[in-house]
Amino acid sequence: MSGIGGAMAMVILAACGADVRTAAAQAAAATTATTAPAAPVAQAAASPEAPRPAQGPASGQAAAPTSLAETMQQTLSANVASPRVFFVPLPHSHNPISPYMPSMPPPLDLNNSPRLMDLTNSGKLYLSLHDAIALAIENNLDLAYFRYNFPIGETDLNRTKAGGAANGINTAIQQSSTQGGFGAASSGSAGTAVGGAAAGAGGIVSSTLGQGAAVPSFDPFLNFNGHADHTKLVEENPFQYGVPVLEQNTIQAQANYTQNFALGTGVQLNYLGQRLANNIPYDTINPALNSYLQVIVTQQLLAGFGLASNERFIHIAKKNMQINELAFRAQVIATVTQVENIYWDLVNAYEDEQVKERSLEFARQTLEDDQKQLQLNAIPALQVMKDESTMAQSEGDLTISRATLRLNELQMKNAITKTDDALIDEMPVIPIDHHGPSNPDAAKSIDELIAEAEKNRPDVAEDALAMEVEVANIKGIRSELLPTLNVYGFYQGAGVAGPKNPTCAQNLTAAECASNVPVGFTGMLGNTFNYSSPEYQFGMNLQINLRNRVAKADQFRAGLEYRQKQITYEEQKKNIRFDVRNSLFALQQAQARVDAAKKASDLAERTFEITREEQKLGAKSSSDTLAAQHDSAIAQSALVAAQIAYEKAKVDMDRATGDTLARMGVSIDDAKAGVATHEQP
Repeated sequence: MSGIGGAMAMVILAACGADVRTAAAQAAAATTATTAPAAPVAQAAASPEAPRPAQGPASGQAAAPTSLAETMQQTLSANVASPRVFFVPLPHSHNPISPYMPSMPPPLDLNNSPRLMDLTNSGKLYLSLHDAIALAIENNLDLAYFRYNFPIGETDLNRTKAGGAANGINTAIQQSSTQGGFGAASSGSAGTAVGGAAAGAGGIVSSTLGQGAAVPSFDPFLNFNGHADHTKLVEENPFQYGVPVLEQNTIQAQANYTQNFALGTGVQLNYLGQRLANNIPYDTINPALNSYLQVIVTQQLLAGFGLASNERFIHIAKKNMQINELAFRAQVIATVTQVENIYWDLVNAYEDEQVKERSLEFARQTLEDDQKQLQLNAIPALQVMKDESTMAQSEGDLTISRATLRLNELQMKNAITKTDDALIDEMPVIPIDHHGPSNPDAAKSIDELIAEAEKNRPDVAEDALAMEVEVANIKGIRSELLPTLNVYGFYQGAGVAGPKNPTCAQNLTAAECASNVPVGFTGMLGNTFNYSSPEYQFGMNLQINLRNRVAKADQFRAGLEYRQKQITYEEQKKNIRFDVRNSLFALQQAQARVDAAKKASDLAERTFEITREEQKLGAKSSSDTLAAQHDSAIAQSALVAAQIAYEKAKVDMDRATGDTLARMGVSIDDAKAGVATHEQP
């Protein structure tokens, strides 16, 4: 019953606006005062109860005034919207003008998921480890940023299908929302920055990836142009055209259609239509109607021939999308790992604050008892001064511990929310889990763990795909070495039409003015397409670079870059083996530290109990008891730190072997959608 009373005391104090950590300390003190001596950590840092829905007022009773905590929760509920599944479709429409209109993706969803409100009770956020991971899947901005890589990859694929070069996808791991605050190590800037010192123009080093023979556009192109022209020219020799001033009106229209294909084939259709009217009396027909139809087919036979050369950007874009899938898995692993570490840091700060509160409470109680003893002249005044010094030190330790807890709460909120909310910022976070799931990796052999890591870790598969891209690039770049040999076939049909010129018979004979061409557009078009005036042409165009140094350098560099990729792949496997060994050793050492810290804490607690009993018998002073209690508190804090280090070592072991998502029950489909729907273990 004492435990229930302590818990109720904590809830009542919190509802009245008291600090949640003070309420927890007083509840723990009330429980400790009426029960057996507290165990070092397991009992002292018992998990707080999960939130329960508040009960409404009884029938006929006046409703209690709304507390500050309830007001915060109601405001938070109003600000939380239903989560939307992340989906960005590529623009597609049957509207013929749609390809020429700009398109924008849907607006950002910056609302925190309802799960955040469901875990809130009486102005506090009760958080288990799996709840923290689920909230990160739904709200973490690093994951939200990375999800846009999927539609970016689709746009890149569409671009390459049209003959464009692959722009690539930025698959760098993002950890902006899961970094530590002040006091955290600045190891994030310890990477090797080589961009500024690179031996390229302006510090930029380009790659041969994607180089080779020029890839034509696979989109069809339709081109129209036309004009109407009026010309008036004074003739130096009037007998040349039969008029002193030549007047001519020209209307011309031209259409061109071009289409290229992946085999290196090109098709071009050209049409030219013309109407020419003038005042020349000698022309047989006026106005004259002319049209020309050309069909040209070209085929590359050496450089630029075949699918390997002309579809290389498509293959690169597809491989990039596969690499992006693996990189997203790596991003989820990195985010979940960081959230786990932040959670265990929060548990550490929370439990350490409980230890400091119990130490302060004991120091306060000792001071009050010694002050009563001083009034009875039973102890010297120096003893009270020592008690006051100990209490001041305990108050300082508690202040530092509360500041650390506050920092870790903010870091957790930053990792599991989309937007900064003043209400959430002021809300205490109560960690429910104080021990993580079991990890059987410590019992496995090194060979088993390495094989598991090489199978599960996405970075291994990423490097394998990168090597496949380099192999395909070597094949595609060989085409650039070859001379350019282009064969073509040409066909042209022509049509002429026009009415007879009435002035021709006045100046020339009937035979000279005779014409058998059609008089209208229909006849002109008929002659253009009826094979009555054909023209054929077949030919070839050969272009040879007699030294070919640029292409040869690019081709050989592609081979060198492939060798570098092979070294990177082997180095990655070597690093994985080292990483697994290092994580396993760290896990074993962390377990040993927990065992040692547990023994030290038990001994310190036992020493404190013996000293307190001896003080009651008069064999020890209150100073001795305070010192023993201080040593016990230090041992308990050391045990908490060792247990948290062990939990974080298990987290790192999961990361090293690639088991993070499976161990924590995280679904990649949920991570892509941004909504955690799968049941976690």
